[in-house]
Amino acid sequence: MKLKVEDLTIKVEKRVLLSGVNFEFHERQLVGLVGASGCGKTTLLNTLGLLLPAHSGSIFYDGSNATKWKQRQISKFWREQASFVIQDAGIDDDETVVYNVTLKKSFFGRNPDQRSALEALEKVGLSQRAHDTARVLSGGEQRRVAIARSMYRKSSIIFADEPTASLDEENRALVESLLTEEAQRGALVIVSTHDMRLAQHCTSLVNLEKYRPN
Repeated sequence: MKLKVEDLTIKVEKRVLLSGVNFEFHERQLVGLVGASGCGKTTLLNTLGLLLPAHSGSIFYDGSNATKWKQRQISKFWREQASFVIQDAGIDDDETVVYNVTLKKSFFGRNPDQRSALEALEKVGLSQRAHDTARVLSGGEQRRVAIARSMYRKSSIIFADEPTASLDEENRALVESLLTEEAQRGALVIVSTHDMRLAQHCTSLVNLEKYRPN
């Protein structure tokens, strides 16, 4: 997956948050969006994920101008290529851990993806929790489930919003390692982060301070 951003401007209500954003990244990169609190890291991440509209400029995925995509194209992008790791992990507490990886109620029984889902959970150290209800997981474990979901789906691009925030050291280091492994697998991984230890593991950094209006 190749991402190219050209002269992007992002507004919040009538205020320009970021302007003149330009960068280009590709598969096997772990990219960190860094900057002070309130500089627009999460907003930019959501805009790159086509969850928020840009005020102007273009976002290209593999040469296709995604800022011109219809909703069905955006839905296909998320269904087939993209995953999001967010701070609350997007986990359904009332379902099992393995359901949250597959997002398929038809998983049990004859579902041919069972082995792949369990392999993904094993990689994130949660295979023993596969059939537990997700509400028993800690915050760090829930984020590991979200990463297992991207592994299971073999996502081409992974967006992660403050993936190590509020985690204990063990879970922080594990999430950092898992995101690095996903980039090495071939994904383009883009994280917004205040965690300078995670930033040091990124192959590239985008400091948003230079895109903020004076």
